[in-house]
Amino acid sequence: MVELERRGVPTVSWTAAHFVADARRSARHFGLPHLPLAVMPLPFTNQPPERIRAMVDEAWPQVVAGLTQPVADEPVPEPRVQPAEVLTFEGSDLLAAAAQMQQQFLAEGWSDGLPLLPPTPQAVEAMLKGTTLSPDTVVATLEPGFGLATVEKLAINAVMAGCQPPHLPVLIAAVRCLAEPRMYLRNKAMSTGPHAPLLLVNGPLAKTLRLNAGCCALGPGAPSYANTVIGRAVRLIMMNVGHTYPGVSDMDTIGSPLKYSLCVAENVDDSPWPPYHVEKGFDAETSTVTVQFVYGMCELHDFSSTTPERLAAVFCTAITNVAQVGTGLWLIGRRADPRYGVEEKEHNLLLVCPEHARLFAEAGWSKARLRQHLYAKARLPFETLMLNKEAQAFALAHPELQWLHDSPQTLLPVVEDPECFDIAVVGGAAGRGAYFYGAGAPVTKPIEP
Repeated sequence: MVELERRGVPTVSWTAAHFVADARRSARHFGLPHLPLAVMPLPFTNQPPERIRAMVDEAWPQVVAGLTQPVADEPVPEPRVQPAEVLTFEGSDLLAAAAQMQQQFLAEGWSDGLPLLPPTPQAVEAMLKGTTLSPDTVVATLEPGFGLATVEKLAINAVMAGCQPPHLPVLIAAVRCLAEPRMYLRNKAMSTGPHAPLLLVNGPLAKTLRLNAGCCALGPGAPSYANTVIGRAVRLIMMNVGHTYPGVSDMDTIGSPLKYSLCVAENVDDSPWPPYHVEKGFDAETSTVTVQFVYGMCELHDFSSTTPERLAAVFCTAITNVAQVGTGLWLIGRRADPRYGVEEKEHNLLLVCPEHARLFAEAGWSKARLRQHLYAKARLPFETLMLNKEAQAFALAHPELQWLHDSPQTLLPVVEDPECFDIAVVGGAAGRGAYFYGAGAPVTKPIEP
């Protein structure tokens, strides 16, 4: 809408009152802070047509004003690398000074809500020894705030999260994943959904850093220390570099504990299958990090099944959850970033425990066969898949499938194709895995030593 205004096309954005600050901040990032808004008391979602009409009628003077009055334009400032500001905190002792820092960081919104380690110049300098890159090297530009992710800024947030210098290369690679256009970061960072970045680390570095791939791999506890601090650092970087601040640009309706930290390594020692990153085309000796945004997770529990067909049937009960956004989303189109012409299928991630993986492998099932089976069996009636979707969106995305309205019990796959299921082996003993409902597709990058 900013671009349309600059080209002389008047616009007005319908905006619920709860989202005004978000809209203003977004417009300011694009250099047009006075972008016209028509403010509604409530969102249009879940409202009957008559209530929507009443809200629109009441706000109509705002629409007229927005379309007829000039909008002040402001140039978008050129991004430039700025050295980190040094803040000073005082107290009766170092603990008191650190407490003062915690309070100010909370007040400014720079904290994830948990205690932070002070990013002193000495601690940041030590963290920077984890990479040969210069501190002012720009790793990426992170949306929605278009912050320049310099190595120094990443190191500062890594210190606050509790990372060690050897963890820094993982963060650098993860940030490069976040900035890939096909990640569509702005959507994940600003949505009302509980999008959480899940990191999957593969290759020799996973063991070097002692990332937990077995019992309690997703935490909590000392065995998952590296997992916890690396995942936490990614969230702090999204906030303090990308400006993904809760209630300001991150408009998550409820939130999720997964957003604090979500990092894991693949248990290649107990896996009967090729590692995840090898499937993605990397050499087994190359260390990689994969970033996949997920909404939430569901347990894949089964102590009873002894055949792959029955175990896969149990998995399908988690996959066919219509209350998750990605279930059947292909019916109303793909996620798309119009700036780059990027469209992505919805991917979901299965963390299969070693016990279940062995059951499949001993029956001759590869990951590819498991994907094909899940695609064939995880199906729901058309009318069930459409319960939380708009018929108009379906008509625009699939005009060739409108006959389904006359055959509402037709079974349809919940994902677009079998490759929408990503599989990695994670965990310890006993038959419990995890299914992550994905948001878009994963991105994998090599970790530079």
